Formats: sequence, C-alpha cells, structure tokens
Amino acid sequence: MAYDAHLHADQYPPERRKTLLAEAFAAGMRGVVAVSMHPASCTETRRLAALWPGRVMPAYGHHPEQQPLVPDERERLCGWIRRLADEGEAFAIGEVGLPYYTRTEAQARGEAFDEAPYLAQLDVFARLAAELDRPLALHAVYEDADKALDILDRHSVRSAHFHWYKGAPETTARLAARGCFISLTPDVLYEAEIRELAATYPLSLLMAETDGPWPFEGPFAGMETHPAMTLAVAREIAALRGLALEAVERTLDRNTAAFYGFE
Repeated sequence: MAYDAHLHADQYPPERRKTLLAEAFAAGMRGVVAVSMHPASCTETRRLAALWPGRVMPAYGHHPEQQPLVPDERERLCGWIRRLADEGEAFAIGEVGLPYYTRTEAQARGEAFDEAPYLAQLDVFARLAAELDRPLALHAVYEDADKALDILDRHSVRSAHFHWYKGAPETTARLAARGCFISLTPDVLYEAEIRELAATYPLSLLMAETDGPWPFEGPFAGMETHPAMTLAVAREIAALRGLALEAVERTLDRNTAAFYGFE
C-alpha cells in the first residue's frame, strides 16, 4: 500500500510526529492525507505537510465531535483557507461532518442535543469545498451520512470522501450512486459491518486509511497505529473479494492519488 487516506498526524505526541511520517515514507509509502481537528490543528498539519511537499496532503477543517466553532471563529478559519487557495497551495477540506457519537451519547443520557449549529457548520464547509473545488473529508456515519449527503447535494460538492463510513444499506447505495468514496480502517479484519462494506462497496470508490492515532483491537491490540497498517486493510479487502492483492493495492492507491491530487 502506498497511501493512508486519513491520518491525524498532529494528534501523535509531538516528538513522534516527524518520525512516524519519516518511517512511513522510508517503508515505501507514497503519501498520507493529514486531516485537522480545529484551527490550531490546521496550523500544525500545515507545518508537517511543508516538510514533505507532495507526500503529506493536508486537509483543513474542524472535527464535528466537539463544540462547533462560533460564527466569527468559523469565518476566520474559512478566510485563512481561502487565502491558502489564492496562494496556490494544495489541500483538502477536512475533517468536517456531523457529531453522531456526541449526539447519540447525549441522547442516551436523556440530555437534549441541539444539532442545528453542527448542521450549519457542515453547510459552511461544504459550500467552501464547492467554491474552491477541493476534496471534502467527512465524518458522517449511519443516519448522519444521509444528512451530510443532503448538504453536499445542496452545494453540488463534487468530491466527497466519507472516512470510516458505516451505515444502512439504503444509505450505502445512495453514496455509491452519487460516486462518493469511502475508506476502510484496520477494523476490517474483525468488524462484521466493515467486512461487508469491504466485500460489496464498489472497489473503484474505496480507499484504505488508519485514522491514526486511533487504537485498534484484534491483531492490532496494544500497537501504535501506523500508516503502514493500510497494507493489512488492502490484504483483507483482497481476501474478501477473492482478488489478487497487487490488483487491489493498485486500485486503492490510484483512487486515493486521484481523489486527493497527489503528484
């Protein structure tokens, strides 16, 4: 595998960030997509990307599983992103989306949850992605994927990637029909619903990711999540589909390189 389609490089310990990426590239990986959590995360992601131009593709945004930005903060971040576009910098928009886990956990506790500010924030980032014609890295699972798709359609977003996607068959079919990419993580080795996606979602719309430093279970229990784990993802997809590993790797790599515009 040559690409990790979704990595939080800036969320590793400060002393580990550069060495992790250096190890990945020394092992033969061509690139990683480094997504951001919030404005300060965007700055650090950009710093790391500058160390490996063309190999670390930065994505700038605000992760939805936290309090949304207030309008002034959001506009400052969008203004910063627009300036980078004007300067000709290569980047994607992300990680953005909707707060499925925060919302459902609050509801399970019997607490009211106002989703409106999160929907408004995703609307702004989707509009920005369409305006700048940049790839959009999304955190939107289950019924939130349908809400996100409605927003994408409203703004005619061309390039959408639902990372670590999970959802109902009808939603999955809707994503595929729209040409949305999804990416699978190392839990494809042990999670039934992810294994089903690996076996059935169009291979032409699949990528491999780690979402590092998120820790995994099964054969990865206790291990640091590393971009090279995408090889295990590709191997499992190939096994589930009865395809040659080299062919699957080649397709996943081509999908990621084309979607994110790697050189």
